[in-house]
Amino acid sequence: MGLPLNLAMTPAEMFSAKALPEKIAWMACHFSPYGEGLTNIPDLLPAGSMLILNDRMPCQGHSPDLAAHQLNDAVSRLDCESVLLDFQRPPDAESEAMAEAIVRALSCPAAVPVHYAEKLGCPVFLPPAPLHVPLEEYLRQYQKQEIWLEAALCQETIRVTASGTAYSPQLPPDGLAGGHYDDILCCRYLTKIAPDEVRFTLFDTLQTLSRKLEQAQTLGAVRAVGLYQQLG
Repeated sequence: MGLPLNLAMTPAEMFSAKALPEKIAWMACHFSPYGEGLTNIPDLLPAGSMLILNDRMPCQGHSPDLAAHQLNDAVSRLDCESVLLDFQRPPDAESEAMAEAIVRALSCPAAVPVHYAEKLGCPVFLPPAPLHVPLEEYLRQYQKQEIWLEAALCQETIRVTASGTAYSPQLPPDGLAGGHYDDILCCRYLTKIAPDEVRFTLFDTLQTLSRKLEQAQTLGAVRAVGLYQQLG
């Protein structure tokens, strides 16, 4: 059995899809701009789906108890399997209290970004490993926690010059193909040699990402979450 992959879909993507993926994630619930609770909670989802709550709208001024109650009610009503708190803003006392209230109240597993997970002792949601870092090395420090890994097609440029080495991730990726495959980094790469530098372009394909997720499972990851618009 492969690593479970939830594909995050917007309501519009779900409505227009000819067939839904085996495992989906609702993208996303938000903190309401008009009150203390949540908004954009779905009315219907396939059983076993994931709910995502992000902080596109900041949580400051919202009630942790109300948000936790609303999410737990949605989990029970929709028969959701899991919840992802995709909090990308810098953490503060209010966001930490919000994450703790939700994680403690939920009847299903919930993952949070690394800057929240250590205090809460819950699953940690990790961004993709930098392409120049072996996955085993990247995940090693999180082995004591349940790991949920972001699945994404990444690209990175490494420039080697007389003054040193510079690493530059590129978002969004160019959709490159060809090149050579590196088994340790589990990605492909292109090389360009110029008079004043050597440039390596590392990139993922669907095939290398699939291998990377297989490797992640052997290293302790239990779930992956990716964007439908990129991987679907």
